[in-house]
Amino acid sequence: MGVAQAAEAPTTSEAPALTVIHCAHLIDTVAGKMLGATSIVVDGQRIKEVVAGSVSRDGAKVIEMPANDTCLPGLVDSHTHLDGQFSKTSYSDQFRLNPADYAIESTVFARRTLLAGFTTVRNVGDVKYGTIALRNAINKGETAGPRIFSAGEAIGSTGGHADGSDGYRQDLQGDPGPQDSIINSPADAWKAVRQHYKEGADLIKIMPSGGVLDESSSSENPQMTIEEIKAVTTAARDYGFTVAAHAHGAEAIRRAVLGGVDSIEHGTFMDDEDMKLMKQHGTWYVPTIIAGEFVMAKAKEGWYPPQVARKALEVGPKILATAGKAYKAGVKIAFGTDAGVYPHGENAQEFVYMVQAGMPPMYAIQAATTHAATLLKHQNDFGSITAGKYADVVAVPGNPLDDIALMKKVDFVMKAGTVYKQDDKPTDAALESSLGM
Repeated sequence: MGVAQAAEAPTTSEAPALTVIHCAHLIDTVAGKMLGATSIVVDGQRIKEVVAGSVSRDGAKVIEMPANDTCLPGLVDSHTHLDGQFSKTSYSDQFRLNPADYAIESTVFARRTLLAGFTTVRNVGDVKYGTIALRNAINKGETAGPRIFSAGEAIGSTGGHADGSDGYRQDLQGDPGPQDSIINSPADAWKAVRQHYKEGADLIKIMPSGGVLDESSSSENPQMTIEEIKAVTTAARDYGFTVAAHAHGAEAIRRAVLGGVDSIEHGTFMDDEDMKLMKQHGTWYVPTIIAGEFVMAKAKEGWYPPQVARKALEVGPKILATAGKAYKAGVKIAFGTDAGVYPHGENAQEFVYMVQAGMPPMYAIQAATTHAATLLKHQNDFGSITAGKYADVVAVPGNPLDDIALMKKVDFVMKAGTVYKQDDKPTDAALESSLGM
């Protein structure tokens, strides 16, 4: 965990010492069952008690949730890109916008994400470490947003998915190296990981396969050797980092798993052998089905250059089926969406796709709570409504086990004891800043 991530943010609207939330219905994500009337006693930033029925505590503020609402733990998106949002102009915007422009936009995207019920995110790739600054600003109460674990820049190889100069003419390409997160040897890998440590990253993200939205020709070819991957993961362990691996192709997935990564992102062309290896190694899978569906739709609308559109139409139709097959095979799945490829704030559509892929609604919800918290190695801090954990509580108007689409209608958000959304409206805390107004 990065140093800046160690403390929760002070808030400008101080919560009372004790708050009691009366929930008519509450999902126990540890037991995997729906509970009846339950009281959540919040002391500052953390949960003090979870008690059956409707209880009161001396001096406590009481929040009465609507009778039809279901309370859940704050949601976790394990794959976001908060400092950008893809559009028709993204390929030309990169020549017009500065890192400061992306940083300013990120404050808006962070607030949207929080108000959608996602109180924690794992940000796996950004521009010039911008989401580390965003994380720090949120932690200081300067802007509202989810709890961020940031990988900073993604690490990849020359010409690969992490190489931002793909598609440039020669005089603009330069020769990006480890300080730019581009590696071509195990020695480069060590230097890149150490640079991320210096920059204050919380984890490492690598790109061992091609991708969809870069301007190269393949979405699935392997782009890092096993030796390079092992160098990254070995260095990462020295610095206390987990490693997420963007990998579409079967060979890239195999190398990443054997190389010791913690999670496979996307996994589009994952085969039976990959799934077997992932189960053997305890590797998590983060499908990002919504991203595949979105790029497939936008490719048909002419959003992308021809080579990108071709890749989007190859990948898009396959991720949902791969996710369903991985679930049936017993691969561990954590919720993640690739937010920024599609509009921020629409993260919960992933729940709908996960259920369409064959996952039970409870499993999809656990993927975004207990599973994602375990992937982040913070299962003692969030992922369930349990005494001692952060008071991250959200609610939806109805029973999402009957209608998973209700996850897109979050009407209450509490993060670390502060209410940011109530009665389906942002509170003052969502708009205030410790810097003043």
